[in-house]
Amino acid sequence: KADYVYADQLENLARYFMNPKLADPSYDADDLIDGYVYNIGFAGGNKGYLQGKTGSLFGMPYGSETSVLGYRKDIFEKHGLSVPETYAEMLDIACKIPQLEPGMGGLSSRAASGHHAAHAFLLHLAPLGGRIFDDAWNPIVNNKAGVQAANALKKIIDCGPEGAASFGFGEALGSFLNGDTAMFLDTTVVAGQIDDASKSKVVGKVGWAMHPEGVRRGSQTGGFGIGIPKNAENKEAAFLLMQWLTSKTGDKLVALAGGNPSRFSTHADADVNAKFPHMATFGEALKHADPDWRPIIPVWGKINADLGTTLSKVLTEGLDVQVALDGVAERTRGVMEEAGYYTWQ
Repeated sequence: KADYVYADQLENLARYFMNPKLADPSYDADDLIDGYVYNIGFAGGNKGYLQGKTGSLFGMPYGSETSVLGYRKDIFEKHGLSVPETYAEMLDIACKIPQLEPGMGGLSSRAASGHHAAHAFLLHLAPLGGRIFDDAWNPIVNNKAGVQAANALKKIIDCGPEGAASFGFGEALGSFLNGDTAMFLDTTVVAGQIDDASKSKVVGKVGWAMHPEGVRRGSQTGGFGIGIPKNAENKEAAFLLMQWLTSKTGDKLVALAGGNPSRFSTHADADVNAKFPHMATFGEALKHADPDWRPIIPVWGKINADLGTTLSKVLTEGLDVQVALDGVAERTRGVMEEAGYYTWQ
């Protein structure tokens, strides 16, 4: 969203929701999941991408996601393991599994150089109390929380399935679907595939739990949304379609079809939960969805690529974690300075 809004390519939705001929009075915007709305559709507020008095709405969440922990119920029952609620418990179990089940990895994770390694790191950074920047845009990715997050990722990969350090999202999910790992910590969008017998060897064997707690709860927010391009020919019609797709009716249809809903009421809906019992757990996780788990700023792509490339060297070449993150912080400051983030200092 940041790039599109900054380039003035998206319609501000205020005038559409203000129009009584267009705005459905039963839409119930308060039912939309806060973290999704601010992560996907909001711009111009705090930090430029979060909720705030100067912000505006440019899109609506549609196909959004958060992070949860999937675990093999049969493996946990066999060895008397409790579902991890904290990071310490999760990491301990991740490294016990290969000993208890030879040939099985503890936890599936992305780790491939670039975006995937960065994504995996960020999954741990927020709940462990970290951020990429402080409120003055100073890079703090190399502080204690950042080091803990990188070490957590390294431990997960070291105790993971063979070849884990090169896994992208597809490989990480594939290892869990194939029964090669006992846990999976990532996006909620995988639930449908895990329950699909044509794709999964673990149908009926997977339980779901909240993203484990570090110093706080902080699951990721991401996925997709719908907006109206500035050059759209039929903007009012586009708004009406967007409004219906993200309405309570549209959201429930998405959920019943196996998609990711964006409303609290859909996660609590009896019909949805009867078909997908995991949805209630996902709804509880969404109460802790963190719209600031990554900085959605125009230069983030460059910083993200550097972070992920550097972390890959930690995982595959033995680069020291502190040295790696110090380098990322230094280069990030250069990127931010060039982009003008320190103009007012």
